[in-house]
Amino acid sequence: MANTEQIKGPSWFGAQIEYALDRTQFRKALSDIFEGWSKKTLWTTIGLHDIRQRYRRSVIGPFWITISTGIMIGALGLLYGQIFKIETADYLPFLAAGFFAWGLISNLVIEGCQAFNSSEHLIKQLSAPLSIYVYRVLWSNLLTAAHNVWIFVLVALWYSVDIGWSVVLVLPALALILFNGLWVGLLLGLLSARFRDIPLIVASVMQVMFFITPIMWKPDMLPGRALLLDANPFYHFVEILRAPMLGQMPSAENWLAALSVTLVGWAVALTFYTAYRWRIAYWV
Repeated sequence: MANTEQIKGPSWFGAQIEYALDRTQFRKALSDIFEGWSKKTLWTTIGLHDIRQRYRRSVIGPFWITISTGIMIGALGLLYGQIFKIETADYLPFLAAGFFAWGLISNLVIEGCQAFNSSEHLIKQLSAPLSIYVYRVLWSNLLTAAHNVWIFVLVALWYSVDIGWSVVLVLPALALILFNGLWVGLLLGLLSARFRDIPLIVASVMQVMFFITPIMWKPDMLPGRALLLDANPFYHFVEILRAPMLGQMPSAENWLAALSVTLVGWAVALTFYTAYRWRIAYWV
């Protein structure tokens, strides 16, 4: 160690060694993430293979999800539009954009739990950064989202939604959501490899969050903007993507909340990934 001669006493020496080991593991964890990103050909190929296998022998492939989602949005739009007494031209684009945003976010969370468990055979046979299995989840869900966004496009064209220049904010919002999907996959994927009940718990939580997040109902329907709404991180992530799609500007509060969750989430994920990354191969 370069600074060994400056250390006085065995206790200081032991502390310095422990610190150096931690720094080494942290650098290895970061290297795994960056090296995984550099292997785009690998994880994009695996992600495409996943989608092809899922819809093997299907005539229209992933568009089955698009069709089923479109039918659900149409049915719910007509039903809840009447219940909430909202004009269909106003409610249906809101619902379509919300379903698109929620579908991407919830799938990143739920499938992120299985990022390592579902890749058990590859982890044990392939010498590659473990992060590629999380990038694989991000890529496959981004492709699915690219199919589902056409539902909103058709609805927006039918009801002549005035999108405007705010639509350019969709790209940074999408990038931020995927960036969060990366730490979610690293953290929940690791925890799920160790504790197999985690995916079931997360799936149940996401079902509850769907109903308390303004997807089928509008935020202004909740009087006084209760804590239930403002403290809900999923609302802020949905809003930074949905609002530009509807020609609106997300609030500074939405962006600030989303960025805060990003910073805290990455700090926690990197802590766990640094400490337990090497155990994943044994856990799966």
